[in-house]
Amino acid sequence: MRKPTSPEAGGAGTAGATRTDAAPQETQKEATPLSTVVRVRSLLPSLPPAERRVAQRVIDDPEGVANSTITELAQTCGTSETTVIRFCRAIGFHGYPELRLTLATEAGRAQSATGGRVIGSDISPDDSLEQIVEKVTFADARAVEETAAQLDIKMLEQVVDAIVAANRVDVYGVGASAFVAKDFQQKLHRIGRVCYAWADAHIMLTSAAVLGPGDVAIGISHTGATVETIDALEVARNRGATTVALTNFPKSPIAEVADLVLTTAARETTFRSGATASRLAQLTVVDCVFVGVAQRTYGTTRKALEATYEAVRGRTVRPDRRRR
Repeated sequence: MRKPTSPEAGGAGTAGATRTDAAPQETQKEATPLSTVVRVRSLLPSLPPAERRVAQRVIDDPEGVANSTITELAQTCGTSETTVIRFCRAIGFHGYPELRLTLATEAGRAQSATGGRVIGSDISPDDSLEQIVEKVTFADARAVEETAAQLDIKMLEQVVDAIVAANRVDVYGVGASAFVAKDFQQKLHRIGRVCYAWADAHIMLTSAAVLGPGDVAIGISHTGATVETIDALEVARNRGATTVALTNFPKSPIAEVADLVLTTAARETTFRSGATASRLAQLTVVDCVFVGVAQRTYGTTRKALEATYEAVRGRTVRPDRRRR
């Protein structure tokens, strides 16, 4: 089940990748609105400080970057033109002109998709409740759409294969990711798969310690830097289990201990409402994995769903017991 890996995480332009993927210049999927910004955001923590400033500028104002010369961008970011060129190559472009053209094209598509309206992600103190609702729902919807657009189907298929063949699946996550882990455990359990979700650091480690070949361990972490989740996944990998990471950043530390990596595309916003968007993006990927597993085991899944439905069918309030 396990694949040979190298020390490097997935390529810059991939949604989910093993560490044997090609260089970032690899051909990308058909661009979706602001797909370059999604890619830059996912690589932001792994870039050197000077390149990170350029990346942040691209994320904050892609249209402004598209209208800037390389000299203007370098000055704005307090760096050199050489650094800007290195940044362009790091995210899969041959040079700055190609980046400018792509950003301009994608910004135009994004404006068309929103009817020309510019909807920011950040919540300001002066926003009305109506504006807050619009911004939060826009960020959530974009997280789901962008996650789906960049999801690596081949990687997803490998994860589904691993779970279908697994004797047992353990899912690790803390904080908001713990709720996603629990949701995945409940879904798999209902169709008869042996699955456990753990959020306690000690239990995660002891759970991982009894896994072995033929088992699957899944670590969920938006940042990919949660120590408890990384440690548990590393123990599981050392025991011979197939390890899977679900994160927003393909070059984050959790990718180094994962055989298979799936990524989301959620953005951080004011008041960490990005934590909401990241959870929805994670749930989107989890649902795709679950449905893939359910489809592969269609016969047994249907029987399990029917049996579990019958088990709880009588636990709803009957019409004659409702208040009038």
